[in-house]
Formats: sequence, structure tokens, C-alpha cells
Amino acid sequence: MKATGPAFDAMSYHFYGSVSHRCMGNMKLDQALTADWLDRTDTVEAFYAELRDKYLPGKTMFLNETAQAACGGDQLAGQYMDTFRYLNQLGTLAQKGVQAIMHNTLASSDYGLLNEDTYEPRPNYWAALLWNRTMGTVVLDPKTPKDQAVRVYAQCSKDGKGGVTILALNTDATQEQSITVPKAAQRFTLTASELTSDKVMLNGTELKTAADGSIGALKGSPVNAGAVQLAPASVTFLTIPSAHNQACK
Repeated sequence: MKATGPAFDAMSYHFYGSVSHRCMGNMKLDQALTADWLDRTDTVEAFYAELRDKYLPGKTMFLNETAQAACGGDQLAGQYMDTFRYLNQLGTLAQKGVQAIMHNTLASSDYGLLNEDTYEPRPNYWAALLWNRTMGTVVLDPKTPKDQAVRVYAQCSKDGKGGVTILALNTDATQEQSITVPKAAQRFTLTASELTSDKVMLNGTELKTAADGSIGALKGSPVNAGAVQLAPASVTFLTIPSAHNQACK
């Protein structure tokens, strides 16, 4: 890159926090919600951002290949536990200006968003769908530290018009947590019967495709302004259409 000079429009990189068991990795379930595991994506982004700043200052960065573990992923990649890694990665890298995150893969091996045999959505598919339907591209600062059980990210809502969407990840598997919202919101909470489940529930109802494979509207539940309780090991999107955020118009 030094010899070439700043000839490129963007810089891309790959990231995997581990390699799969089939390739001698040792990722374990009890790591899934830990800060060490979730923050590995930040450490690697910082490494490549330093190179970008040195050789391609001001250029866009893409994460153009990522998933739970390299070499096909573990069985854990298709389970609810990986939803936290996936959504945390989307939230934290958006804050750092990474413009695209490309998940490997749609329907192949253990880390596919769909089961490669049945094409049924895995938990990460539903997480990606909720992100896509609620989160816009303008990133906001929620002004909350990441070194807590609850990780909070915020962006303008997908439909604009001044709305805001908050993503809250309760990484405490045993204790309920809470956050405060300033105005009434629509709540979309993902939970599962256990971290190793390949099924996920939205506001207490299991998410499924229709008989023809289609997916309809994902309906939220209304919550009032004030404290919002977050179940242990839960993912919650809160859309606030009346936020009137000036950055979101």
C-alpha cells in the first residue's frame, strides 16, 4: 500500500473472533455474552483503521466478510447466543464509521443465516431483519458506556421523519436490567428459551415464516415513556417515532 499510494476508493477487511471447532478452535457457550468476546470486533477494526488512516486517509471502510467463527462456524453460530455478537457488531462498527458489514453467509454451513437444508431462518436472520426494518443509516450517540451489562446503540429510524431507534442488548443471562426512554415507543424484544436454541421469539411469540416461506410485518408492542425492563439475555429494539431528532429529518 505504501508503494501504490492512495489509489483506492475504500478499504475492506475480514473479521472472525475465532475459528470453528472443525479447524481446532475452542469457542465455548460461556464466552458468548462476555465483553472479551463482544469487543474483539472493536480491537480488529482499530487495527485496520490505523492502516487506513496511514495509507488511505479519509477513505471508507467495509467489513466484507464476518461471522461467528471462520472455517464454517460452530453450531453455536446458528443458535440464539450468536445474535448478541452479530447485533453488537452492527451497532459498534456503525459508530466507528464502517459503512457495510457483509455476513458470511446466507445459506451455507453453520454460520448461514438460513438453515442450508430446510432454508428456515436462524436467529441471526430475524435479528438482521429487525435491524433492517427499524434502523436507518444515520448513527447517533446514546451516551451510554459499553462496559455495562446493557449495551445500547441508537440510529435514526428507517422511515426518517425525526424518529429514533434504540437497540439494547442485555448481556446479563441471569438478571433483568432496565433503560429509560424519553417518549412512548414500539418495542421489539427477541428472546429464546435458552441460549442454545435455534428458535427465537418476538415479544414472546415464536417467529416463523408463512407456509409459502414469506415473512409479513413484525409487530411491536407499545411502551410508555420511562423505565423499560429488559429480560435476562434479551435483545430489544425500541422505535420512537415522535423523537423529533433534528439529525433524523
